[in-house]
Amino acid sequence: MAPAFKSAYLIHGDDHGRITERRARLRELAEQQSGANGFELFDGEEATPDNVAAALNAMTFAIGRRFLLVDGAERWKDKEMDALEAAIAAIPPDTTVTFFAREEGRLKAPKRLHDAVQRAGGNVSTEQSVKPWELPKWVVAQARQLGLDLTPEAARMLVAHVGERQQRLLRELEKLALEFEPNAHIDADTVLELTAASAERRAWALADALLSGSADAATRTLLQMRAQGERLPGLIYWMSSRVRQAHQIARALDRGESQANIKASLRMPPSAADKLIADSRRIGAERLERATCLIADLELASRGGSGSGTSEDTQALLTIREIAA
Repeated sequence: MAPAFKSAYLIHGDDHGRITERRARLRELAEQQSGANGFELFDGEEATPDNVAAALNAMTFAIGRRFLLVDGAERWKDKEMDALEAAIAAIPPDTTVTFFAREEGRLKAPKRLHDAVQRAGGNVSTEQSVKPWELPKWVVAQARQLGLDLTPEAARMLVAHVGERQQRLLRELEKLALEFEPNAHIDADTVLELTAASAERRAWALADALLSGSADAATRTLLQMRAQGERLPGLIYWMSSRVRQAHQIARALDRGESQANIKASLRMPPSAADKLIADSRRIGAERLERATCLIADLELASRGGSGSGTSEDTQALLTIREIAA
């Protein structure tokens, strides 16, 4: 059964990713219902209120429902809305127009557009980003709707690991929902294991092998990842991040800070935090500071700044052996 469409829609807000997803979905539905020629797209310089009004008023010989998709409504002003307001009020019954406004700062869909869509019996939808500090709570709520019992720590881990884009977070929650039975309890370790990209997990494994003093394991991991096409600058980033973090932990331990306080400050599962703290204590701040300098030299060399003539992969292997020795 074909979906029922209203005459007009306004989809606006500062969650640009979600708005883009909805635009793509509507275009797909329009093509399914009316074919590739069943919709008209207005964007860039063509997306003006007068151009859209003219298109709505124009005669068309298209068969089936006619769709107009309009980008950039956040750039319009109320004073430009006269012709479009009248055209929306007289939309033919076989036509749907959808306005997309990716809002930011003072760029917002004009109030007269909101009012015109609503008077035409259309729908106004807001796609608003959640503030970063509210994301863990939002993640827990979204997980609950998907039938998952996600702990607050697991929610914080997911945000720290995946990032702050709500669409990406929701995709990862949906993957977890497919993986587990309804009402499954999900902790931070489970989140880290199942939501990390495989390449990123191996990158962390490379960094942790360095700190564990396992030169052979670190070498094997580096060679495997390079063979799979991973770029050296990205791997250096993860190594550098982990070594700097370990250096900060070692300095905190030298200052007499308790392991419990340090552990509480780390955004990772408890078991991973315990291991990182133990490795940091074993290696010590002095050696970790030296390791940080070695990785900085490697980063410079990977950008062609060493002048040694040695390949970047060879320099990476030599650096790994020296740090993990």
